[in-house]
Amino acid sequence: MAGHRGIVVRALTWNLFHGRDTPLEVDYKRSLHAEFSALLARFDWDVALLQEAPPRWFQELAFRSGAQGRFVKTSRNQLGPLRAFIADRAPDLIKSGEGGSNQTLFRAPWTVAEERKLTLARLPERRRMLWLRLQHPDGQTLCVANLHASAHNPQRAAQELGEAAHAALEWSGQRPLILGGDFNVRPREEQWIYEQLTANGFSSPTGDGLIDHLLARGMAVTTSARQLPAERREVRAGDVERVRLSDHAVVVAAFDLG
Repeated sequence: MAGHRGIVVRALTWNLFHGRDTPLEVDYKRSLHAEFSALLARFDWDVALLQEAPPRWFQELAFRSGAQGRFVKTSRNQLGPLRAFIADRAPDLIKSGEGGSNQTLFRAPWTVAEERKLTLARLPERRRMLWLRLQHPDGQTLCVANLHASAHNPQRAAQELGEAAHAALEWSGQRPLILGGDFNVRPREEQWIYEQLTANGFSSPTGDGLIDHLLARGMAVTTSARQLPAERREVRAGDVERVRLSDHAVVVAAFDLG
């Protein structure tokens, strides 16, 4: 089959910071649901890995991007309607209390063929990995693992990353695999885990001092993982000229499945 040549997958990972902004001249005080959805739709990607995404945003994020997807809830999702009511009116009051999820979106012609989930931690916050096997019309497959490891504890985050990578490799077999998300551990903090990932065939991390990464195994790297400038996250919201969405950079990369 000739179709396996030249399939380039553009990947993106972004921690949405529970739909909040990073204060510039003004700290915005209402929901930025529409602004996040519109900005995500404008980026060039085939597969998007999102963390700290409000679960109730899933349908809108996918629809505005012309995508399909799957998500797995993480922590603080009890009493969802009450949390949503507060988050729409006082996002900086409820902060992460609105509830979170990891969401993986993909644009046509990719479709989902299989979905698995792995719980990496239950306390102090539930951390989970979402793994998908995607199918291309030409018969090619792509596996995508999206995780958000525990915060403020690099050693623990490294252990969770190792567990997630082990499961993703086992589930993917010899198929191409993207492992990405907010790992919450910098290569310079726990070098051993990134050396282990490299030994297992993964590409290099985004940067030595960064926590958001896109790693690939079984594919050629055509564009190395890199952070987009902070200005790319700035939008107009209401009567405020400059609002910077999230406190995390958008990370992008491209991989050749050929």
